[in-house]
Parts: sequence; C-alpha cells; structure tokens
Amino acid sequence: MAKATVSKQTLKNWLIDASVFVGGLIAGLTGIYFLFLPIGGYQGGRNPYYGVTILFERRTWDDLHTWFGVLMIAAVAIHFAIHWSWVASMVKRMARTLIGRGAHMNRRGYFNVLVDALVAVSFLLAAISGIYFLFAPAGGRQATPIFIFDRRTWDLIHTWSGVTMMAAAVVHFAIHWGWVTKVTAKVLAAVLPTRQQAGQRSLSKSASA
Repeated sequence: MAKATVSKQTLKNWLIDASVFVGGLIAGLTGIYFLFLPIGGYQGGRNPYYGVTILFERRTWDDLHTWFGVLMIAAVAIHFAIHWSWVASMVKRMARTLIGRGAHMNRRGYFNVLVDALVAVSFLLAAISGIYFLFAPAGGRQATPIFIFDRRTWDLIHTWSGVTMMAAAVVHFAIHWGWVTKVTAKVLAAVLPTRQQAGQRSLSKSASA
C-alpha cells in the first residue's frame, strides 16, 4: 500500500496550526486554573483556596500560562505573515458582510463570519493584555505601571477576552471539525511509518541480528 503524501505547504500550515492549538489549549487550561483559584489571601484568611496545589505549584501554572501563551501568539503571527494577503481579504470580506455591503450569504455563512470575527477580536485583546503582563514589573494586582489602563483593568480585559476566545474557538472547531480531522489524518499518515514499513524494519533488524 502506497504511503500517503502531503505537500510541504500543507505540512507547514498544519504545524503552525497545531502550534496555535497546543499553545491555546495549555494557555486556556491554565487560565481556567487562575479563574477559579484567584491569587491573594493568607493562611486562615478569606480566600478558601489559599495554598491549594493542583498538580503543580501556582508559579508553575503561571509559567505554563505565560510561555504557552507566547507560543500561541508567535504561531498566530507567523500564520498571519505567511497568509497576509488572504487575511487582509478575509478581514475586508468580514467587514463588508457585517455592515451589509458584501455578497449575500446564508445564515450559516453569517454565523461563520461572526464566530471568526469574535475569535480574532478576543484573541487580539487577550494577546495585547498578555504582553502587558509579560513586560510589566512584578507586583500586586494594583501595581503600576499604568499604560492606557490600570493593572486591574488589564487583568479584567485579559480574563474575559480569554474566556470569550475559548468559547468562540470551541464553536469554530466544531464547525470545521470534519476538515480538521481530515487534514490531520492525512498529515499523520504521511509522517508516521505504516504497519508495512514497521514490519519491514523489524524483519531487517531480525535478519541483521
């Protein structure tokens, strides 16, 4: 049976998309940790979750959230750079569609455009606020510096844009699930060795032993 093949462009796009997915997944899961286990408090204080450890210490959760978020932002930036003409075209199309000046679309098409726009806007807000926290000096929730907003406002923007992005991304994946699984299966079939190849390697090792 012939081994499946994919073009270099398809493989490159899949690797970038996979990086976005992995980065977003870990950043999202760690974000849920911080959403339900707020920072602050002291031993015996009002925060009932003070000192609670789930798998890792809080600092480790923070590192995972930060650097997988950076991975997602970097992968999205590369994706935009490679597909800039397509992205610009889609932005124009989405804008014209949302204001009613684009080509007529059915309800499913409008829904797809709205979901994509929600993912894009919420990602942008989450990324900008995340970069603020990456470069802002360490300190309490009310710490300076104040850049456009105070630290608490940036925290609210980061939290709820992240929640919105996760919800919209789940809907986006659900809509395109068939395409995602099809392309992923094709890439994995092209990259991973087939059973026949594995058997041939095993026989070759046995013969040389």
